[in-house]
Amino acid sequence: MMSGGYTSIDNQKVSGSVPAVSDPGHVTVKFADSSLQTFPPTGAQGKISGGAQPPRDADDTFSRPAGGSDEPQGSGWFRTFTVGAYKPYFDVDTSDVLDRLKESLFPFRGTFTEKTATNPDLYGPFWICTTLIFVAASIGTFVTYIAHKLKKKEWDYDINLVTWSAGVFYGYVTVVPLALYVVLKYFSAPSGLVQLFCLYGYSLFVFIPALCLSVVPLEIFRWVIAGVAGFMSATFVALNLRAHIKSAGERWFLIVASIFLLQLALAVVLKLYLFTVTV
Repeated sequence: MMSGGYTSIDNQKVSGSVPAVSDPGHVTVKFADSSLQTFPPTGAQGKISGGAQPPRDADDTFSRPAGGSDEPQGSGWFRTFTVGAYKPYFDVDTSDVLDRLKESLFPFRGTFTEKTATNPDLYGPFWICTTLIFVAASIGTFVTYIAHKLKKKEWDYDINLVTWSAGVFYGYVTVVPLALYVVLKYFSAPSGLVQLFCLYGYSLFVFIPALCLSVVPLEIFRWVIAGVAGFMSATFVALNLRAHIKSAGERWFLIVASIFLLQLALAVVLKLYLFTVTV
């Protein structure tokens, strides 16, 4: 009887604590919302969202400027001697440089200064002058070597051709814009100095193919090539500065004519010293 009564009480406890189980074939499972439902997550970090950040415990002592600023410190003339002062003038890509080179080969458009007014560069002028020095030295050496061999004469390499070319091209593209900058400022028609460097640098690009064509051993052909290159370069500079220099008053024509003739004089000098072969 005791065991039977105990069994009855136990059955009552069990029946009171265990609920009825529904059909196991209809079980509904629900998941809480999470960022794994979409890819990438809305709060993506790193390279996917373009905001890669270092770990919070990373030490950025070497990457952070001493003053706590990302820009180089300094003002006035001291900033002129920092790399950061010239960084904006080299902020161009290949398409920009190619477009400006093409523009220099069409001198009658006169739109170069307008297209480069907001972003004049020094990258193109530097490499144009450097390429001219290399081409002038290599082509000049090759032409004189062939001329000496054809006449069966002894040939010696002339190192002065490199130094002379460097002095002419680097000097011209630096001194002439500086002088023009002072003149325009005197006549109350100031222009940006970097923009003048940019204009004169790209104006020399036409002499690169001209020097390559000077390998043809015909003196009259070399004169024609030098004349055409000089005329294109002079027209390119003069037409691009004409609209700006007109604000200088009645003397604007004299200034533009002087710019044009000075560029032609450069072509004559290059013809006499680089396009001429003497044996």
